[in-house]
Amino acid sequence: MTGPKNHLAAYSLLLALVATSACLAIRAQAPQGQATPSSGPPPPPKVPVNKNATIHATVNLVQIDVQVTDRDGKPIKGLKAEQFSVSEDTKLQKISTFDYYDVAAIETASSQDRTPLTIPLGSVAPPEQLQQQLRDRRLIVLFFDMTSLEPDQLIRSINAADKFVRTQMTPADLVGIVYFGNQLRVLADFTTDKDFLEKAIAALRPGSESQLSALADAASASDDYFSSSEDTDAAFTADNTEFNIFNTDRKLAAVESVSEVVANLPGRKAVIEFTGGITQTGEENRSELEAATNAATRANVSIYEVDARGLLAEIPGGDATTGAASGTSMFSGNAVFAQTQSREDSRETLSTLASDTGGRAFFDLGDFSEAFSAVQADGTGYYLLGYYSSDSARDGRWRNVKVKVSGLPSGAHLRYREGYYAPKEFGVFTTEDRERQIEDAMDSDSPLVELPVAIETAQFRLSDTQVFVPIAAKIASSALEWAQKSGRRQTEFDFAAEIRTVGTNRVVGALRDTITVQLDTARYQQVQQQALLYQGGFILQPGNYKLKFLVRENESGRIGTFEENLSLAAPEADRLQLSSVLLSSQLEEVKKTSEVKTQALAQDARMQSSPLDVGGERIVPSVTRVFTDQQTMYVFFQAYPPAKSDPASLRAGLVFFRNGARVSQTPMVAPDEVDPKTHAASFRISLPLTELAKGSYTLQAIAIEAGGQDAAFARNYFALRAAPKPAETPTPSAPAQPAITPAPSPAPGR
Repeated sequence: MTGPKNHLAAYSLLLALVATSACLAIRAQAPQGQATPSSGPPPPPKVPVNKNATIHATVNLVQIDVQVTDRDGKPIKGLKAEQFSVSEDTKLQKISTFDYYDVAAIETASSQDRTPLTIPLGSVAPPEQLQQQLRDRRLIVLFFDMTSLEPDQLIRSINAADKFVRTQMTPADLVGIVYFGNQLRVLADFTTDKDFLEKAIAALRPGSESQLSALADAASASDDYFSSSEDTDAAFTADNTEFNIFNTDRKLAAVESVSEVVANLPGRKAVIEFTGGITQTGEENRSELEAATNAATRANVSIYEVDARGLLAEIPGGDATTGAASGTSMFSGNAVFAQTQSREDSRETLSTLASDTGGRAFFDLGDFSEAFSAVQADGTGYYLLGYYSSDSARDGRWRNVKVKVSGLPSGAHLRYREGYYAPKEFGVFTTEDRERQIEDAMDSDSPLVELPVAIETAQFRLSDTQVFVPIAAKIASSALEWAQKSGRRQTEFDFAAEIRTVGTNRVVGALRDTITVQLDTARYQQVQQQALLYQGGFILQPGNYKLKFLVRENESGRIGTFEENLSLAAPEADRLQLSSVLLSSQLEEVKKTSEVKTQALAQDARMQSSPLDVGGERIVPSVTRVFTDQQTMYVFFQAYPPAKSDPASLRAGLVFFRNGARVSQTPMVAPDEVDPKTHAASFRISLPLTELAKGSYTLQAIAIEAGGQDAAFARNYFALRAAPKPAETPTPSAPAQPAITPAPSPAPGR
């Protein structure tokens, strides 16, 4: 993967140790002005095929759930195996197993002397054994997102769940209970025991946190599966530090983890999520949304989203918990419109998750019974087909599956998943296999989130025809697998990035590096408490592009990918413009080290310096933009005045907003540096954060021309948290972490 030399630069590869703080969310804000693609589902195909049914592969055994319904949506029973035909990648397969799951058979059976049945959510028993236990059962997970539920919403959800268990739950229903707070926890395994389920639901009421812990431990007492069924944050990061602080990715990762927990159970699963809404913060959440959807479809999980806010007539301008609108917004209707739009935004992701997984979304319900009835109605009978794939290759490729049924009446519908990913073992990969894995991952439309990675990009003008786009990728080192060789710890990464034009999809830049890190024991212990930061960058012409970034950890073969749209505006000769606003808490002296070795595979030019290098130091971007009140924030941006203006006459300052209100500002200052070649004025403003209250902020950079009328604005966002207690890993008040820097590449210049 190589690109034109005049479009790409890995300006200097830095693998730095970055100080971390105790926080919970990942956020990688996309550059301002980027295009956001629609997150809605694609139009339905002409043939009504459900893409959420399961295909479970164990070795070469593939199981497919096929729902066959008439024109009224009622299941068609009594079909024979010889009426079905299955093809994989156009090759006809021999059906080895055939069965029909008839939920009604258990629902109408006598309940006398029936012993409660319990199946662990994260069971690792063979699917063939589980199939007999789960025969004719409806699997339902009640999932409570505690991070988004207000107390009244939680109580409403609890009451609805309790009513369902007492009055609507049938003998065919196996119900499990999961909640997500700081981590994903299982309160109740799949069970028909109504008494236990009612106790678990009651423990969710506000003020019952101690009961939650006891029940979660009890859920795993009989089977040693809890370590796999409990989300230990492996889906996002192992050390719970700066990743996911803005919550959206973390909520979606929890949905993904629920699907992965029940993936080994054969048959259709329904997850009913009680939530107060999930609001995407921008393009950066798209990868995790797609990953959650893919995990659900692979596990045959249909997600049913229940907006726990219920039916509510909102007061114009908000209730007493909302500050009064300022200016004329109340009189013009803008405040009411913004209020309504905010609620709709929080529902868009719910609708997407539900529709893309074959579930439904329920809004404005006064009675949640309708949602439970819909889940039960959708979980009617289905045929379970099994075949041993004629393709024994464990290559991880997508295999297309097509099912046909003969002798069906007019108007009949088939619902099944149209394919699956073949298994693959990284440990036996050849060099060619590993390269093909990266190529396949780069070409894939589906994101990979096996390795948690957070990405931050920015934009700085080099000339009228060139824009420098730095890339910072942050990886939690405790999520990595380190090999022990000759008394030292070692890990190896492959980094790849690709830039394509929007519309033509032409590759205009590529980056590929392999970095090996070797640490002694003391240094390894230090790194385990911190994170690794990779820095690279591209030089591009103004235009619209798609960036795809990939990192692979070569001990386990786990991959993390990130996609983002880049919109690089062309210069406007008669207008003052600003670059991106970059936030940091750390400055590094770039230096050589024997701990890091870099093999650069892309044959592209290297920059001798970058806009981030000022006074012999490099600004290390804060990828997650999480700071503590004991740190100093470094804010860096550039201003580009009209050609006839003097950059030295510019003045710039910062304004801080919290909850929409201005809370602080800095004085206007002169540029720190003026580049005569690029006509750019660079501003680096440093300020201690001790005076700011904890919370989330919008930071606005303002640049004006002294004595003139030109002005420009740019924004970024950050979260401020309290510094860790002394007993915990300290966060330094002044950034002085050492850097792991590879030897610089030959630099022919710009």
